[in-house]
Amino acid sequence: MSKFKIVLVAPEIPGNTGSIGRTTVALDLELILIKPLAFDIDEKAVRRAGLDYWKYVKLKVYENWEEFMEKEKPSADKMFLFSRFATKPIFDFKITKDSYLIFGSETKGLPAEVKDAFTSQLVTLPMNSEHIRSLNLANAATAAAYEALRQIDFVK
Repeated sequence: MSKFKIVLVAPEIPGNTGSIGRTTVALDLELILIKPLAFDIDEKAVRRAGLDYWKYVKLKVYENWEEFMEKEKPSADKMFLFSRFATKPIFDFKITKDSYLIFGSETKGLPAEVKDAFTSQLVTLPMNSEHIRSLNLANAATAAAYEALRQIDFVK
């Protein structure tokens, strides 16, 4: 059975990637990393964040966005690109088993050319406080993954 995938574009903090890797193992999802990576995925910090689960991460790594698009061939309506600048919350979208939940780097977000190419697929997680400009990447990816799971009729 095909499941949605989590995609990180140019992640910068190994602990976040390790934590997201742990979430993908817990939910039996694939994790896709798109270079450049700001760290070595064998780095101790990633392994520590993923604890002993990192070896179970279903991992694909692509050299760049173009290779990801060429190899995965995702249809635009199955791509959900998370941005703090998006105006539509995740709850307004229908996520399916063959969807891609796509997140940018911790400090820069998604590249402008990616956001510009998929403006109708920009998604946000609601934040009601003016004191917070963004959520931690690992927290956002986990929250989005569980909402996606809920939408695709989670069966225990």
